[in-house]
Amino acid sequence: MQQKPSDQFSKGMKDYTILLVEDTIDSRVMMRVMLELRGYAVKEAVDGLAAIEEVKRQLPDAIILDMSLPRLDGYHSARLIRQLPGCKDVPIIACTAYNRWEWRAKSISAGCNAFVAKPVDFDQLDKLLIKLLAVSA
Repeated sequence: MQQKPSDQFSKGMKDYTILLVEDTIDSRVMMRVMLELRGYAVKEAVDGLAAIEEVKRQLPDAIILDMSLPRLDGYHSARLIRQLPGCKDVPIIACTAYNRWEWRAKSISAGCNAFVAKPVDFDQLDKLLIKLLAVSA
């Protein structure tokens, strides 16, 4: 019997590595813990340049990208990540407190697949990750 994609993703999420790019330590720790509780393996970066280096080191299955970052913001980071080998289809989720349609549109035009607003609804984020991971699989 063939498994439905939702069954496949509700088991063994540790097989999926999420790169979490967040400069605020409290937010980063909370998000990492919530993602790990949902079964994801999590790598971290504190800014856009560190995110690019991490992607070059190990291609993640998905990226959660804060858009307000030091050194290289999320918009520029997303554009540069999309140009790296193998990154065309990696899901990138923009994550920011700027929850207006202009910021959502700017995130999507920068190469992000989706947008979540802070404070993050982790049930919504988990559903979004499952959906995006199923599409990119």
